Parts: sequence; C-alpha cells; structure tokens
Amino acid sequence: MELTGIDSTVALVTGAAQGIGAAVASTLAGAGAHVAVVDRNVEALGTVVEKLRAGGGSAHGYLVDVCHSDAVEALVRDIEDELGPIGILVNSAGVLHTGRVVDLSDQQWQETFSVNAGGVFHVSRAVAQRMLRRRRGAIVTVASNAAGVPRTEMAAYAASKAAAAQFTRCLGLELSDHGIRCNVVSPGSTDTPMLRSMLGEDTEARGVIEGSPAAYRVGIPLGKLARPQDVAEAVAYLVSDQAGHITMQDLYVDGGAALHA
Repeated sequence: MELTGIDSTVALVTGAAQGIGAAVASTLAGAGAHVAVVDRNVEALGTVVEKLRAGGGSAHGYLVDVCHSDAVEALVRDIEDELGPIGILVNSAGVLHTGRVVDLSDQQWQETFSVNAGGVFHVSRAVAQRMLRRRRGAIVTVASNAAGVPRTEMAAYAASKAAAAQFTRCLGLELSDHGIRCNVVSPGSTDTPMLRSMLGEDTEARGVIEGSPAAYRVGIPLGKLARPQDVAEAVAYLVSDQAGHITMQDLYVDGGAALHA
C-alpha cells in the first residue's frame, strides 16, 4: 500500500540521530517529506543528514535539547520560517537509565522524565499551537511496551514512557475537533544502540527473545528483535492519509511481547 499525505509535508523528528528516530527520519524522507532532523548529538546529527541527502531526501539538521522549553520554542519557530508549516511531528527522543528503584539516583530519575516526558510536552505544545491555527496535522509519540507492562530495573523509563503515552492521548482528545490526530507507537525490544548498550553480547539478546522467568519477563512470541524500520513503518502509517480516522491509539510493535496487555 502506498502511503499518501506525507509527500512535500514538513516533518519534525526528535531523537533522529540514531536508532528508531533515524529510521523514522529516513522513512519519511523516502516518502517525500521535508524532514527536520532534531537531536542534541551534533556529530551523529550531521551524519544522518548527510546520509539522507545522499539518498535523495530532503533533510535539515537542528541541534537542540528538548528538555529546554525556550530552546524548543525557538527551534519550532526556525523550522517553520525555513521549511514551512510543520504537518507531522514524531517524538522519538529518549534516554534510558536502568537499575533497581532503591539504587536510582535523583539525577537519573529527573533526566529520564525531563527527556522522555518533558521533551514530549515541550515539542508537542510548540507544534500543536501552530497546527491549531491551520486545523490539520499528525503527531506520533514513540513510547514503549514497558509503559504498559512492569519491568524490573526499568521503573524510571517505564514510568516516563507511560506519562508520555497518556499525555499524547490527552492531547489527541483536546485537538480532535481541530482535525489534528495524535497517536502512540510502543515498540518492544528493538535492535538499536540503546538496547545494545544495555544488553552487550548476542547471548543476552537471545535471552530477551526467549524471556526470563526470574525477571518476570515474557519473551518475544515472534522470536526476533524488532528492527528500527519496523517501528518507522508503523509511524509512517499513522501520520499518513491512510490512518485519517485513527487517533488516540497506542500501537504496540513488539512481536507480541506484551501479550496485548
């Protein structure tokens, strides 16, 4: 199925320097969008922009930390001045601190929420204010299946992603009568630098697929990790015309790992 409604649209993608965000930026650029590639990693940001342009895509890099409200407002203003009205927003920026709750530091908790929840709020608010005036647009937040299923040693991450997901659904309700759709995509274990840094060896990745009763963790019924592209394609569908009657939904892309919890 060919997706429509993406070509020539300005798409802002946060956390786009690697992993799922980079895959989303590539997929949207491949569908003809003018992609504002946003991240706080300047070196990786430049690499992604160069790669997208080399492939014929329209990509423009913007350096920002989504934790800072004023910087986000200036970013959104600059993107609209330089590229045009933002029609698509994908919130993909995220950080992960693992550890048992009794061992988590205040700094780890606060940074996790500042990026994973606060960043979603800052960027969504700035973009939605402008979408409201135009009465059109699509917003997708990349959350996690951990938002709906308890995970050991992932309390901060899971709680922050649950906050981001519920925020996005509430935003969708508030914006629905203005023709703006807001949805959530919740990946499970996906083969990204974030996951690899947490797991390390291939044998540990196999453990994620098979599950761990000791950690109260079900495996992945489809028997494989997700690819970033799997998640990106779900995002692209939700921002396309083909999903024009879908809003406030949370699409799990996790190979069945959450057992539809």
